Amino acid sequence: MKIKLSAVVITFNEEKNIRRCLSSLTKVADEIIVVDSFSSDRTEEICSEFHCEFKKNPFEGHIQQKNFAVQQASNEYVLSLDADEELSEELIDSILSVKTNWEYDAYFFNRLSSYCGKFFRHGSWYPDQKVRLFDRRLAEWGGTNPHDKIILSSSSKKHLKGDLLHYTYHTIEEHLKQVNYFSTVAAKAAYDQGKRFTLFKLIFKPFWRFFRDYFLKHGFLGGYRGLTICLLTAVETYLKIIKLWEIERAKKTNSQH
Repeated sequence: MKIKLSAVVITFNEEKNIRRCLSSLTKVADEIIVVDSFSSDRTEEICSEFHCEFKKNPFEGHIQQKNFAVQQASNEYVLSLDADEELSEELIDSILSVKTNWEYDAYFFNRLSSYCGKFFRHGSWYPDQKVRLFDRRLAEWGGTNPHDKIILSSSSKKHLKGDLLHYTYHTIEEHLKQVNYFSTVAAKAAYDQGKRFTLFKLIFKPFWRFFRDYFLKHGFLGGYRGLTICLLTAVETYLKIIKLWEIERAKKTNSQH
């Protein structure tokens, strides 16, 4: 079955990334929809070069914004990318092949991330398989903010050849800022889900995350990049838990007044 494909992307101040992302999408998509949360940089101007549909919507969370973007598509078959991602040439060929013979409810592929200028194939960062190509009638974004994922109503999916190229942090400072941001969002989401702080989690989870990623998943093969990524991932885990404790303490204090 030959299908038409809608590509959707959410943005906020992505002038550094969006041109690369859209350039790759033009090779596979029949329409491109960008949902922007009121960028103040050149994101909208750059998007206009690609004649994509540009919509503005208040940001209430990664999951909520991505589901809103999917709902804007005019086709039932959707490819969802982040602004800092790009389709590799091999993945472009795979998607074009699928468009002429759609057989599954969803397709997934490996994501290859760069870190400080070099692609990183170790630790928990690779193959980092992602479902991004799907029939929207059978899928929706779920998970826990900010770590969203596609939830399928069936198990019908297939792996595609080729990597989704992910351009993450150009500097350690960028990574540190995102660790602080992500841990705050994750702590709030955890509290809303009814999760609560324990000293055991604070001590054990960051240690286990580092041990798993650095030793069991061979993050040490990545040299200083591998060590830095694994350490900061453990720090993010620690901060998420201690910020959950802060939220609990603030809620108790407010309830006593």
